[in-house]
Amino acid sequence: MIKVTPNPPETDPSSAHGGLDSQKLDEAAQRALDYYLGPKPETKKKPTSTQLFAVVDGIDTECLLANLSETLASANATVSDLAFELEGSRRHVALGVQQLIELSELLANRVLDERVPVAEG
Repeated sequence: MIKVTPNPPETDPSSAHGGLDSQKLDEAAQRALDYYLGPKPETKKKPTSTQLFAVVDGIDTECLLANLSETLASANATVSDLAFELEGSRRHVALGVQQLIELSELLANRVLDERVPVAEG
């Protein structure tokens, strides 16, 4: 035998939630949704200087020199590829820039080698 049940079942609002009315429940639910799903207030920090890029304080010298060396190597490869696609005075300028990058890379690598000698073993 099928028992007829209303969909949803009718309940007394005062007894269903321990005496809380539906308005208070809706307000509590809205506060919870706002807290967890609402947009967070943006806190704008004023820049300490007009620099666009900055190096984070506390990074050790070895890490800085290694990143400098890798950056110079990337710049060297980029200018080298560009130089071989150019002709005339533009090629000479690109090769001059490449030579400056190579010299800077040699200096950075020398400082890195002296600062952090390779362990022989």
